[in-house]
Amino acid sequence: MSILYEGESTGYEIRRLCVEGECAYFIEASYGSIYPALAKLEDEGMVTSRVEPQNGKPAKKVYSITAAGRQAFAAQLAEPLGEDLFRSPFLLFARYVHILPRELVAQRAQEFLDRMTEKHRHLEEAMAERGSNASDTWVINFGRAVMGVAQQHVQTHMHELIDLALAEPNKDAAE
Repeated sequence: MSILYEGESTGYEIRRLCVEGECAYFIEASYGSIYPALAKLEDEGMVTSRVEPQNGKPAKKVYSITAAGRQAFAAQLAEPLGEDLFRSPFLLFARYVHILPRELVAQRAQEFLDRMTEKHRHLEEAMAERGSNASDTWVINFGRAVMGVAQQHVQTHMHELIDLALAEPNKDAAE
């Protein structure tokens, strides 16, 4: 509902925002969860939909939040917050670098840094393209700070991570 609160959207657009867009930091959603949730919200009167024809393509279904949906969303935001979830494939990788060759560890650490740099760039572009209100700016600045600390830590301590890796690149990890 947070995406629809900002404006109309298709299921495809919702998924894109949840995976690579601004909402990727808040929610995780697959097509398998988005469409059933939208159908349920529509049954409950929280959203409406309309079919919009497209030239040379199948028609698309566009969803809008209703007044009842806006109220329900605000009520949901007023409830006590759950714990933040943080999952990091990179940290799982880092936990087990001692069974991996140094060259691989160095490569993955650099890839992580490159992704962090790209995420920073994406945040800057999103803010410039979209414009933002004061609360958007606060959230984006929070994201900048968190990513900056993570990026700085990896840059400063990457050599330690690499040193923890196996010196022998062909050593069997099962040993």
